Amino acid sequence: MEGIQSIIPLILIFGIMYFLLIRPQQKKMKEHQAMVAALRRGDRVVTQGGIKGKVTKVKEGENEIEVEIAQGVTIKVVQSTIANVENKTEPAK
Repeated sequence: MEGIQSIIPLILIFGIMYFLLIRPQQKKMKEHQAMVAALRRGDRVVTQGGIKGKVTKVKEGENEIEVEIAQGVTIKVVQSTIANVENKTEPAK
């Protein structure tokens, strides 16, 4: 009986850590993956490095996008480094 009583606090601590740290982090990661998967041409984005620009091309198989940061200046960026989508374009009808 004493062995079970000594394990209960460890189980409670793990349960609290799961609900306060692990679960919210997994939820945020899923939201980020959905945001990155929904990127399309014309979206205004911010990279993790702080570069703002407009998506000009999405390369599906390569996990790469081209972002126009100034008129005529485009850079290639890995999709997962997109931190935020500032302005979403409407889907083509």
